[in-house]
Amino acid sequence: MKYTQLGRTGLKVSRLVLGTMNFGPQTEEADSHAIMDAALDAGINFFDTANVYGWGENKGRTERIIGTWFAQGGERRDKVVLATKVYGNMAPDGDAWPNHDKLSALNIRRSVDASLKRLGTDYIDLYQFHHIDRSTPFDEIWQAMDVLVQQGKILYAGSSNFPGYKIAQANETAAGRGSLGLVSEQCLYNLYERRAEMEVIPAARDYGLGVIPWSPLHGGLLGGVIKKEAEGGRRASGRTADALTDPAVRAKIQAYEELLEKHGLEPGEAALAWLLTRPGITGPIVGPRTAQQLESALRAVELELSEEVLAGLEEIFPGTGPSPEAFAW
Repeated sequence: MKYTQLGRTGLKVSRLVLGTMNFGPQTEEADSHAIMDAALDAGINFFDTANVYGWGENKGRTERIIGTWFAQGGERRDKVVLATKVYGNMAPDGDAWPNHDKLSALNIRRSVDASLKRLGTDYIDLYQFHHIDRSTPFDEIWQAMDVLVQQGKILYAGSSNFPGYKIAQANETAAGRGSLGLVSEQCLYNLYERRAEMEVIPAARDYGLGVIPWSPLHGGLLGGVIKKEAEGGRRASGRTADALTDPAVRAKIQAYEELLEKHGLEPGEAALAWLLTRPGITGPIVGPRTAQQLESALRAVELELSEEVLAGLEEIFPGTGPSPEAFAW
C-alpha cells in the first residue's frame, strides 16, 4: 500500500480511504468486520465514517459496527486513523429538536461524546464538519473544537462539502485565534464531476489541506455500468439510471468504457487510479459492500495509467481549466 501525509499534519495515511457508509444499511456486521480486517491487512489505515451513517432509525449503527470491531482487540484502534463527522440531526426521524444538528457548540459537544461512545474509543483522529453551517459563526465553532483538542477527544478538524470561500473563511478565523484550523476537505470529485478543480481544490492546496474525494465512481456511473447491463449483471438504479436516460451522458459513458476496454482496464479501477494522479489528492474514499469490491479498489493503487489513456480520459471528461481562468467568459 502507498502512503502519504494528511495535509499539514504528522499523520501518515493510506492512499485509499475505507468508507464505511454501507456498513449496516447494505453490509451486515460480520461482513463489515471482515472487510475492515481485509483492508487493514492490505495496509489501508484510514477509515472514514459519520455519526448519521446507518440512516433513518438506524443512525449511528455504522459507528457502532466500527466500535465492535475495535473491541476485538489486536491493536485495531491503534493501527487506524479514524475519521468521523458531525452535523446531521441524530434525533429520531420526525422528532427534530433545536440544537440537535449542525455546528453549534452545544451540538458539537453532544455529538463528539455520542460518537466516542458508539465507536468505543477515547479519541477521534479527524473530526469533520459534514456540511457548512450558515447560522453558526466560525469563532464559536473553533472555540468548541479547541476545547475538544485540549480534552484529547480529537486530534484534528476537517471539512466536508465546503466551497472554497468557506475553507478560506474557516482557516482565516482559526488563524486569528491561534488555532490550527482545517487540515482536510472531503469533496465530491471524480472524472465525471470536476467542478472541485475550480475553487475547492485550489483553496485546499493553498491552505495545506489534504483532499479526500468522495463518490470516486460517481454513484457507479464510472464503474462499467453499461457493460454490466449488457452482460446481464447488476443494473443501474436511482440517479445513475436516471443519468443514463440522457443520450449525451450515455454516449460519454459508452466512450469511456470503450476506451478502457481497448486498453484492457476495468472502469472502476481506472477511475480510482486517475484520482490518484491528480495534484493535491490525499486518497479517494472507497465504500465496498463486499470483499470483492475491496480487492478491486486495492488493484487501483498499483495501476499506472499510460499517457495515451490519460489523454483519452481528458478528451472524454474535460476539466474546468486552470483557476481563475475557468471563470472567464
